[in-house]
Amino acid sequence: MDRVKLFLLLLKENTGSFVITTQKEFSSHITCASEFRLRLNSLLCIMHIHVWIFTSFVLLWMSSSAAKVEYLEEGKPKEVADVFEYESQTDFNTGLMADTAENIPTCLLCVCLSGSVYCEVSPDITTVPSLPRKTIHLYARFNKITKIGNQDFGELATLTRIDLTSNLISEIEDEAFLKLTNLEELNLEDNRLTKLPALPNKLVSFNVNFNKILTQNLKETAFKELPNLAYLYLGNNDLTAVPQLPESLHVVHLQNNQISTITDDTFCQGNNSYYIRTNLREVRLDGNPVQLWEHPNSFICLQSLPIGSYH
Repeated sequence: MDRVKLFLLLLKENTGSFVITTQKEFSSHITCASEFRLRLNSLLCIMHIHVWIFTSFVLLWMSSSAAKVEYLEEGKPKEVADVFEYESQTDFNTGLMADTAENIPTCLLCVCLSGSVYCEVSPDITTVPSLPRKTIHLYARFNKITKIGNQDFGELATLTRIDLTSNLISEIEDEAFLKLTNLEELNLEDNRLTKLPALPNKLVSFNVNFNKILTQNLKETAFKELPNLAYLYLGNNDLTAVPQLPESLHVVHLQNNQISTITDDTFCQGNNSYYIRTNLREVRLDGNPVQLWEHPNSFICLQSLPIGSYH
């Protein structure tokens, strides 16, 4: 800078105002050069960053490709074998049986939804499927179930409804439903039953319409001992007499049987003219040989006459 100042002073003595203009232009050039240097340094810095980012991505891609090749070379079956590692074939079979005992197979074959199991219209279902522990409702209609054993439902205390409509059931072991302490609805309509099993005490609705139930195979007090039974459907069977009915009953359907006679004690108490059956509001006897007009004292305790033939 000292040399520059000396040069400018010499020029000032000889050129005057021209030197001042030249000094300003010279300072302007120096400033532009400094700005250019700064911008160049910034550009170089940005380029270094871009190169670093690009290099990082390339390295990541190369490492992932190498890992993928290594995985493919080792082979997937080896990893799967490590997951199902059993000491012997017996242990493998035991594990498989343990899974089958749970609810997975049933819920693959059927639909399990919010405590309800729907196993309907399946030709593969010939026995009662194993149910999840907390099943509340079972709908297994329109299948090919032929028999119900004492162990089919186990002790599922959560079950409140079973619907086995339109199967091929011809036999039910006597204690098949007794352990279902909360069962309220049982539908066995349209099967091939000739007799009935023991029924749980909490039953409210029982439907065996369209079976082949015989009076001689029916326990005399089969329904009388059910204190909560309100709906009883025995239509389209082979009954020749009306069974004893509980006081709790609201509806009883006995249509299309072989009932030919009734007595004063069938629905009422023949020796008590003051007795009124307050709960029973619907009785169907249509399609039976019995002529209801011949038994006028048999219905005096009812609030409405039965449906059937009066002529």
